[in-house]
Amino acid sequence: MKKIFFLLLIMSVLFSCKSKKITVNSSAAKRYDTISETKYSEVKSIKTKRAYELGKRLLETCNNSRFKSFNSSEATESVIKNATVEKVSKTCQKINLRNGKFLDLNLIEIVHDKATDDYIYRYDIKYQKKYYQRELRIVVNSDDKVSAINTKELAKKPM
Repeated sequence: MKKIFFLLLIMSVLFSCKSKKITVNSSAAKRYDTISETKYSEVKSIKTKRAYELGKRLLETCNNSRFKSFNSSEATESVIKNATVEKVSKTCQKINLRNGKFLDLNLIEIVHDKATDDYIYRYDIKYQKKYYQRELRIVVNSDDKVSAINTKELAKKPM
């Protein structure tokens, strides 16, 4: 009797557990449809030049400690407000301790967001010390202004 009761209990627990049905958020699915990788030759040269120059100017600040703030023809108001001398110098101190002197930027890829008409430039940042790998992302909007700048450390790939 105990065995039958125990067996029924286990069966009821197993049958009562239902797996959740996965629902796809249609707005998220549409968002991924609007993003596509773009070739270097398909992008206006002013956008590419602006992204490279402002990214390099920002990172060279870490080497020479002279930050030339962005103006309204180069960047949006939010970037100008966030890129203050104090914030840039604080970030530079952290980066310089770990990575050493900034050398150059190498373009990894250009991504076009068709919904907002933004171009996202991903750069590999080259430093003296090669222990840690960092990436710089620069978003250039439809007005050819930089609307976002972000740097982050990439995880090491196993050999």
